[in-house]
Amino acid sequence: MSQPPSARIRKNQAILRDLVQLHIKHPAMGLDMLHQMLRPIHGCGRERVRRLMKLGNIQSVRKKAYKCTTHSKHHSPIAPNLLCRNFSHALPNAAWVGDITYITTGEGWLYMAIVKDLCLKKVVGYAFSDRVDSRLTVDALEMAVKRQKPKKGCIFHSDRGIQYASNAFRNALARHGFVQSMSRKGDPYDNAVAENFFSCLKCECVHLQQFATRAQAKCEIFRYIEAFYNAIRPHSAIGWMAPNAYERCMFDSFFESA
Repeated sequence: MSQPPSARIRKNQAILRDLVQLHIKHPAMGLDMLHQMLRPIHGCGRERVRRLMKLGNIQSVRKKAYKCTTHSKHHSPIAPNLLCRNFSHALPNAAWVGDITYITTGEGWLYMAIVKDLCLKKVVGYAFSDRVDSRLTVDALEMAVKRQKPKKGCIFHSDRGIQYASNAFRNALARHGFVQSMSRKGDPYDNAVAENFFSCLKCECVHLQQFATRAQAKCEIFRYIEAFYNAIRPHSAIGWMAPNAYERCMFDSFFESA
């Protein structure tokens, strides 16, 4: 009569089952991300997850993100670079970054603008349009302001694109008390946090499917941001917590120290 499987074998089987399910649901996730998702459930180490990924032939599925260009040849005012690549801030709503990307659909391009908080690593605002203009960036900003209610003095950093240098966007910043900051000319690393989000979005959502319509793309991207990126996806810069959980911890800590 054969012996029943040991406790270690049973645990490996349970981890592998969850690993396969995570990979099916999020095929772009790599080792570190998968480990952080499984560790709270199984208490497993990184090396164990690596071995089980090899056993299950599980590999991250990633495609190179589409790189959009920025229209910075204009005569609108250019703000100084206040961040200087300082992408770590101790307080929420003290510094935000924004950027625009292009997503292909069966109906043509869908343009998307986002706003991300540098402390929380959370996407706090976003907007979509079939036109890339200042209305797009203003709408993303207004959503973020309504959602987070930042105090005056919050830095808003972006590239030098006309959508951020326009009168409409600068007036919206002034109305809400923001201080504007812009990247240096032709230097994408000055806005690396926003670029990184778009890379994640493309690899983990957009490039894994085809969108027949702009409405379908909006729905899937909304789900990615609200149900995954902000709510579940661990972020190394905030102790492998998800942005929403990190925001709740900061909120609780504030009231405990008050």
